[in-house]
Amino acid sequence: MDGLINIYKPKGMTSFDVIRFLRKQTGIKKIGHIGTLDPSATGVLVIAIGQATKLIEFMMDHDKKYEAEILLGKRSSTYDSEGEILEGDSQKPSNARVSKVINSFIGKTEQVPPVYSALKMGGKPAYKRARAGEEIKMKKRKIIIYSIDLEDYSYPLIKLKIYCGTGTYIRSLANDIGEKLGVGAYLSSLTRTSVGNFSNNRSFTLEEIEKNGVEKYLLPIGRAVVDMEHVILTEREYSKLRNGMIIEKKLPKGIDICAAIFNNNLVGIIEKTDVKNFIKFKKQISLA
Repeated sequence: MDGLINIYKPKGMTSFDVIRFLRKQTGIKKIGHIGTLDPSATGVLVIAIGQATKLIEFMMDHDKKYEAEILLGKRSSTYDSEGEILEGDSQKPSNARVSKVINSFIGKTEQVPPVYSALKMGGKPAYKRARAGEEIKMKKRKIIIYSIDLEDYSYPLIKLKIYCGTGTYIRSLANDIGEKLGVGAYLSSLTRTSVGNFSNNRSFTLEEIEKNGVEKYLLPIGRAVVDMEHVILTEREYSKLRNGMIIEKKLPKGIDICAAIFNNNLVGIIEKTDVKNFIKFKKQISLA
């Protein structure tokens, strides 16, 4: 069983809980996910099964969309409702002030990830170090936010639609908005509505999968690389590549890696070599 599933993750489950569920349903251990969702968040969680797990690294840079609710006037140790909640400032920012502050986060910027996150520090998730009482200083990371739409503001609640690049923490954004407004804030609700070309209106619940079986909802492995440049291989080229050889073949200008197609099937990811105009397999997908 090889392919992708667009899961609608429920609130209260970790991303790995979903993997455990699918392993139990399928009997397959080789399962991974693209982009972690916090337990308190809901929405799109793309799952790779079998050989599709080889393509996870090429899907991690997908842009994402979210619907978020931010509560003003309080702060959280985790930047969301799961942490220790502390009182902030009770002043009520005006609509104009809220709109101006929110818009200031659009574009390329730097963001400090939450201490309570799965980011590795010295090979150990930051949240585990934080829970153990370690003093942690997270480094700033470059992110991009393409748009933030203010859907509603009725103090103390702000409702936003966010379109951003990979690596953006909406929890940190909520905290930063609160700090910039001078009143404090935390993320009270979050739904991821899309990851790349996977959207929540075409996602499936765990209940549906448990009732009807995984295979009904399995997407072709090629969906993982629909946004990647493709190169068509001849039978001779494919034969050489799958036997570990390099071949002479130009990739599109400015492209270092491509999806390799043979007989209308995705057979792997190819990359440039140090030899000019020669390519090799970076990842190989075995045909059934």
